[in-house]
Amino acid sequence: MNKIYFDHNATTPVIDEVFEAMVPFYKEQWGNPSSIHWAGRGTRKAVEDARENVCKLLNCAPLELIFTSSGTESDNHAIKGIAYAKKDKGNHIITTKVEHPAILSTCKHLAKEGFEITYLEVDKDGLIDLEQLKAAITPKTILITVMFANNETGVLFPIKEIGQIAKERGITFHTDAVQAAGKIPINVQELNVDLLTISGHKIYGPKGVGALFAKRGVRLTPLIHGGHQERNRRGGTENVAGIIGFGKAAEIAIRDLDKEIAHLSMLRNRLETGLKEKIQHVYVNGHPEKRLPNTANISFEFVEGESLLLNLDMKGIAASSGSACTSGSLEPSHVLVAMGISLELAHGSVRFSLGKSNTVEEIDYLIEIMPPIVERMRSMSPLFAGHKF
Repeated sequence: MNKIYFDHNATTPVIDEVFEAMVPFYKEQWGNPSSIHWAGRGTRKAVEDARENVCKLLNCAPLELIFTSSGTESDNHAIKGIAYAKKDKGNHIITTKVEHPAILSTCKHLAKEGFEITYLEVDKDGLIDLEQLKAAITPKTILITVMFANNETGVLFPIKEIGQIAKERGITFHTDAVQAAGKIPINVQELNVDLLTISGHKIYGPKGVGALFAKRGVRLTPLIHGGHQERNRRGGTENVAGIIGFGKAAEIAIRDLDKEIAHLSMLRNRLETGLKEKIQHVYVNGHPEKRLPNTANISFEFVEGESLLLNLDMKGIAASSGSACTSGSLEPSHVLVAMGISLELAHGSVRFSLGKSNTVEEIDYLIEIMPPIVERMRSMSPLFAGHKF
């Protein structure tokens, strides 16, 4: 049976170049980068070289990048770090209803501590209204946090415009760019962002390493206290091999970006067109143009999404019903519900997120096997049988 992976928004495989770059830091160069002797100096230089590579992915200075354990930690560091650092100036945070659980759960936690959270609505295409954002700002607003690209639909938010609004009002702006990094160009010098989150395992690097861009001058309360690592901003001995892998993955992402955008856009368009031509009552969720090149979120009417995923898995295809961080939940996607999509359609949605190893042949295989699967599932659905077309 073929094994086909269409879940790259959940995680990506560590590619050979990255793995090979990491191996020496498990075997030969194992020193603590905080040590001043020979064993530490080599690993310190390697960590700083990797930092420069990750910085090139964002166009920021090395002093502005904090290595963390994950995108989730980076999100927590950004949001809690600003909340605690600025609580004497205000207690109001603005976000959206479609954020990743790392954002929503952190905001929910802060709400229990007395912070006020405003959750912006999105329209049917998954986009926010900038006028609604402006109207939500109060004298107590200290932070706006809006994701760069939605992890379920791939919808891209107007980050530069949001950042300009925040800048004009003196409000700190954070964006979770975990899904965007390595898939589209990101230049923090042009985006008016103060804080930006990325993660290694989304760009063909290892799990267990992330980073937070913190613009020079932004004051953050540390999330993890301990040693002097990361210029006293994040305690704990560095994950040296992970950081090396992250740096190599960033270098490759920069090198291959244009080629990957073209490749993934072609595959995604072929997938969506093929499924819509072969199957009736199929809907692509999210803005048709303002989205990542690799993500297709598709609702199959009169079909239960989890059952569809199980059928695909039996054919060797790995896909998702949404965020990997919410897998196992029986609740419909909070993203699709916020977009006004019916509960029935939301429950029948599948996310196909493509990656560099995917091929035209794999897309065509999916298009070939999907119609009979959907037809068989619909034949057992009382909703489909009772529907008048």
